[in-house]
Amino acid sequence: MTSGRVKSSVNQRSRAVAVRRIRMDGHIVEVTHPDKVLFPRSGITKADLLEYYRAVASTALPHIAERPLIMERYPSGITHQGFFQREVPNYFPRWIDRIALRKSGGKVTEVIASDRATLIYLAEQNCITLHSGLSRRDRIDYPDRMIIDLDPPDSGFSAVQFAARKLKALLDELELDSFVQLTGSRGMHVVVPLNRSFTFDVVHNLARRLAAEMAARHPRELTIEQRKNRRGGRVFLDYMRNSRAQTGVAPYSVRAREAAPVAAPITWSEAFAKNMTAQKYDIKSILRRLAKKGDPWSKIDGSANPLEKARRRLDQSSGPTIAADDT
Repeated sequence: MTSGRVKSSVNQRSRAVAVRRIRMDGHIVEVTHPDKVLFPRSGITKADLLEYYRAVASTALPHIAERPLIMERYPSGITHQGFFQREVPNYFPRWIDRIALRKSGGKVTEVIASDRATLIYLAEQNCITLHSGLSRRDRIDYPDRMIIDLDPPDSGFSAVQFAARKLKALLDELELDSFVQLTGSRGMHVVVPLNRSFTFDVVHNLARRLAAEMAARHPRELTIEQRKNRRGGRVFLDYMRNSRAQTGVAPYSVRAREAAPVAAPITWSEAFAKNMTAQKYDIKSILRRLAKKGDPWSKIDGSANPLEKARRRLDQSSGPTIAADDT
C-alpha cells in the first residue's frame, strides 16, 4: 500500500491474522491484526484508529512535533488493562525519533512524533492516546504552554463551563491570550501559549497562583484541593501539570473510551454552548468539523504570551491566599 491510507474495517467480520505494509514519509510500517477491535461496543478497529491518525496528522502534528510524548497503550482493547509508557521500547525501529531526558537517578528516553509515519506506527502499537510535554526539545526546560485542567465533580459539564468562563475572564484581565480544549474525557483544558522566557518553576508558580485566585474568588464552585474527598462537589483547578515531567493530553488525540472521543480544540464561543460536552467529538465527527471550520488552534503559536506583566499584576493584587507557597 503506497498511499498511506488504511482501509476501514468496522463492518468486517473476519478476525484472521493479517499484515499490511504502509509506505509513508520514506518509512514502511507493518500493520499486524488490522481487524482487531479496540473499542468493542462501537466496533472500532486498529485499522480505523490508524486511518484516523493518518487523516488528522497534518492538523495534529504542529501541536505535538518536537515534544516528548507518553504513550497510553491498550494491546487488547479498551475493555482490558492498558498502561502508560514513557520509555521507548528496544524493538521500536531506529527511524522513530526520540529524546533522552534526565530524571531522578538517571534518564528516560521518550518518543517524539514529528511525522505521519510515527503517528501511524504508534497506533499500530495500540497506542490510543498521546500525552505531550509542555516544552519542545530545543528549549526543554522552558515551556511554551501553561495548562489549567478543569476537573469536574459529578454535577455535570455546566460546572466546567462556569469554571472556564471565570478563568478566561481572569486571563483577559491579565492580558493573556488563551485557548481551550475538550479533553475527550470529563473536562476542559485551558491553555496559555508562552514565549518560553521562563522555566517550569516560574510557570508552575504562576499557574498555582492563578488557580488559587480563582478558588478565592469563587469558593463555592472552585477548589485547588487535591484530595477528592475534600472538594465538596466543586471543580478542581489542576495546575500541577505545569512541571517538567508532566504532560497534557495531546490535541486531537483519541481517548480510551467507547466511540473513540477526541481531545478537541474548540473556540471559546463553542466552549460555552448549551450542547457542549467533554466528549462532543469523536474520530469521525472531528474530521467533519475540521473540513468545515479548520483548526481553532491554527494560530496558537503566534499568540505566545510574555508573562512579565501578568506576574506584576498578580504581585500587586495578591493577598495571602495566592501569595503563599504550596504546602
